[in-house]
Amino acid sequence: MAYTRKNILKRILRVQEIYLSNKDRGLSNKYIFENYIKDQYAVSIGTFYKYLSINARKELKEINQSSEKCKIEPEYY
Repeated sequence: MAYTRKNILKRILRVQEIYLSNKDRGLSNKYIFENYIKDQYAVSIGTFYKYLSINARKELKEINQSSEKCKIEPEYY
């Protein structure tokens, strides 16, 4: 699969969902990173914190809206 911003945002969203579900249980950021994120997504602690700071849901919504505007209807002969 080729790299696209849409794919990386989906990955960020999955990491954020894992983080939020475990943060509600009272686990520390370091524990969540080491036990749930690090091995599964192969990212550093710095990248993990960068992922948490990105508003991925908003950016995905904007990308989807802009791609819908660019779609061309197929012509039927």
